[in-house]
Order: sequence, then C-alpha cells, then structure tokens
Amino acid sequence: MKDFGFYLVMTNPIVGYAKCAEAAVKAGVKIIQLRMKHVSREEILREAREVRRITQGSDTLFIVNDDPTIASEVGADGVHVGQDDITPTEVREKFPELKIVGLSTHNLNQVLAANKEMVDYIGVGPVYATPTKDIPDPTLGLETMGAMIAASRHPAVAIGGIDLSRIASVLEAGAKNFAVVRAVCQSQDPYRAILAVCQSKRD
Repeated sequence: MKDFGFYLVMTNPIVGYAKCAEAAVKAGVKIIQLRMKHVSREEILREAREVRRITQGSDTLFIVNDDPTIASEVGADGVHVGQDDITPTEVREKFPELKIVGLSTHNLNQVLAANKEMVDYIGVGPVYATPTKDIPDPTLGLETMGAMIAASRHPAVAIGGIDLSRIASVLEAGAKNFAVVRAVCQSQDPYRAILAVCQSKRD
C-alpha cells in the first residue's frame, strides 16, 4: 500500500455520516473510516451500508473500525483493528475478502510487532491529547511519533488531536499520512473543512 496523505476518521459528524462521506468523496479523500462507539450493531450496519453506497465506484477507500464482520457484510474495502481486537492474522484468515487491514499502535514495541504482521498500514497515536476515546492511550508527542513512523515497514498514519494548526508540525516530524477527526466531523460544512485540511497540508 502506498502513502495516501489525508485519512478521514468519521466519528459523530454533526451533519451525519452520509453527508460527511459524500463530502470526502467529492474532495477526493483517499481513505475514510467509519468509527461509531456506544451504538447498536444495527445502527452501525445501517450507516456502513450507506457509506458503502456513497463510496462505491469512487477513488475513496472505505474502512470500518473494529468489526470485520460488518466490514465484510457491507462489502467495505477493509477494517481497522486495535491492539485488543481480533488480530490482523485472524482477519486475513476469516475475512479474505477484506483487501485492507489497518492496526493501531501506541508505542515502539507495538510498531515492531506490527512489522511482522500482515497489515497494510498502522495508526500511530495519539500524537496529541484527544477526547475521542473513553480510556485514552498515553499521548506520544511529535518526537516519539516520528521514531515510531521511522521504525515501521508499513505506511503509518499519525492520529490523535491533529487539527489545522498542527498538521505542519506533524508532517515536519516525519509523518506522510495523518488522520483528522474533529476538524472535519465538527464542521457544518465538511467539504470546506476537508479542503482546508488539504490546503494546510500543501502549505
């Protein structure tokens, strides 16, 4: 898998998941992830089917967070798993139809372990403090983030508290790919917010 730059994680977008996904496809975002916490499986499935419909036939890859069963059921491109979820090896064995498997890492040892796994990319974070997790992992900071990315044999996505004001610093510290959550999901105009993120990356 090649580097892809901006990775949008959709968590509670105030305009709804469908409109956020439509904005991402329109803006040419390479990868979007559906991340829904504390809701029923039926609700996740409903939103996932709609996002799959929106992304179908586009250049935007669709990833489901945590649940390879739902990802497979809706025909998503892949799944992103955490350290305590089903392992990437198990995903490959049980869900060979999923083309992409991503894995979260939170320290250097986890990155080195991921180097031996059949994953397509890793998440590296949280770089900065973030309220999107109930029990957040320790904040890495830019120096540790850079060391983890440098140690990875897979494309690495920096994630956690990254907003417009921090993108330049994240890229300067070694990230080629970065995830944004609130900067887009809390916007009433996600398309404009995505364009602002892309402009910030170029600046």
